[in-house]
Amino acid sequence: MNYIKVMCGNVDNTHLDKPIFVNGWVKKNRKLGSLIFMDLYDISGVVQVVIDENNPHFKTVHSIPKESVVKVEGTLKRRSNVNKELKTGEYEIHLENIQIYSKAKTPPFLIENETDGLEDLRLRYRYLDLRRPLMQQYMLNRSKIINICRNFLLNYNFIEVETPYLSKQTPEGARDYLVPTRSQKFFALPQSPQIYKQLLMVSGFNAYFQFARCFRDEDLRIDRQPEFTQLDMEMSFVSAKDVQTIIENLFAHLFKEFFGIQLKTPFLRMDYNDAIEYYGCDKPDLRYENKIINLTSYFNNTNFKIFKSIVDSNKRIGGLFLEEIISKNEIKGLEKLAKDNGAKGLAYLFIENGTFTSGSIANVIEKEIIEQICKEKNITNGTLFFVADEVETTLKSLGAIRREFLNISKAIKMNEEFSFVWIVNWPLFEYSEEDNRYVAAHHPFTSPSLETIDTFDKDPQNAKGESYDIVLNGYEVGGGSIRIHDFDTQTRMFEFLGLSKQEIDEKFGFMINAFSYGVPPHGGIALGVERLLMLMLKTNSIRDVIAFPKNSSGTDMLFNSPSVVSEESLKELKLKVEKNG
Repeated sequence: MNYIKVMCGNVDNTHLDKPIFVNGWVKKNRKLGSLIFMDLYDISGVVQVVIDENNPHFKTVHSIPKESVVKVEGTLKRRSNVNKELKTGEYEIHLENIQIYSKAKTPPFLIENETDGLEDLRLRYRYLDLRRPLMQQYMLNRSKIINICRNFLLNYNFIEVETPYLSKQTPEGARDYLVPTRSQKFFALPQSPQIYKQLLMVSGFNAYFQFARCFRDEDLRIDRQPEFTQLDMEMSFVSAKDVQTIIENLFAHLFKEFFGIQLKTPFLRMDYNDAIEYYGCDKPDLRYENKIINLTSYFNNTNFKIFKSIVDSNKRIGGLFLEEIISKNEIKGLEKLAKDNGAKGLAYLFIENGTFTSGSIANVIEKEIIEQICKEKNITNGTLFFVADEVETTLKSLGAIRREFLNISKAIKMNEEFSFVWIVNWPLFEYSEEDNRYVAAHHPFTSPSLETIDTFDKDPQNAKGESYDIVLNGYEVGGGSIRIHDFDTQTRMFEFLGLSKQEIDEKFGFMINAFSYGVPPHGGIALGVERLLMLMLKTNSIRDVIAFPKNSSGTDMLFNSPSVVSEESLKELKLKVEKNG
């Protein structure tokens, strides 16, 4: 008999009463009286297989362990009791033949969406973790989203070009992964394809993209990995607005195709200084209000000595209001968060009908001052928080508290599900206390703004860059800039950042030389693929949208790497590992 091959989740009316065969993994295998019901699954879904006691394979099927891989041949029938939770819940296969490809041991955790396995255990057995329908759906959606983006850019006449993984060490802000060779010289794994894509513009490729693998040896968080994928793009003869418009169109297309959502474009543009002033960070979550309030001027004549000293020393008294009375334990957590971000403490007042009833400074603060604040800032009922410190410390700590509101408050009013904003007018440099000098805020190829291009190396504190970040729901999902396209300006930039002429020649001589042969004005952006996926698919971590990620310590639990290299390999590379201590 000729059996028709069908995926487990794809059986339907067209296969009714026909001989079919499916391959898959045994999800359940249960005996109920004279019948065995076996659930078989693959990446497409689950189908029920029925075997009665008169079937010659009855005993064989009963002994098959869960997660074993089998081939089932039989006839598709309609079920008498429909399972509405399954896509195939109207059908069942009446088994005629079975082939066992391989038997499975008992898995170390439940292979279900709701599993009992902790993350490190699941990462150690990632091939089992990826059998869970939820994880498979993440991977399928990853593929779908990447291809929507790819097709969009190809239709926009972008050219996809792959750039090398083995490259040259260049200063880009994070530590490089170095690759030794037998020649006693080193390659570096690219932190980004930045220089390559700029050279492609010199080569005359008008618009480039690639889904690039990038490598950075830096501290890990839920939205970072030592290796990651970014959608890397570069365009010639464009302004910052041109780049931003293309990205807005890309996201509008992606969200329409994937979710059926119509995003509002153009996206909001926010000055970097405003982001810091009102949200305490350069990646504000604009789904909710709760802006930081500058309350310093209200306390010009206060008798509260702490606040008065802050006013007199030109520091900042910042406020943050939550329309909710929260518990003392939650306030303790916020106070710790404020201190972790440099503040000396956190004061608070419970507000009812525009005046305070109690709080940590209720006995020392003037009622009329608070009532004036409540009236002018439209504050009625809830908790008013204060941080009084250096301006930067005040804003940073209140920004952290604002973000924590999402975790502790039930009163936060969300304006929308996905909130995009461009952060623009960035400082060109930031001061490094560790290095005691100015360093590039983004990278040394960012063009100074037109207003500061003649003075950026003389007045670095006020220099602005032609850079822009795209932020979604409080996460930076992309960053880019208009690049320096004049080799004299690029040389000035390198020299200001402390590179000698010899270092410029050694590290970037090829780039300066390329620029001397005619380079178009150009700019671009890189979007963090996993970070975007994490937000779109609402996962807990970027590790959920990477097939084989590292854990929170940067360890690959499946391969137990990084690992010790044999003495023979080190000897061949003429390397020696020094033991700590």
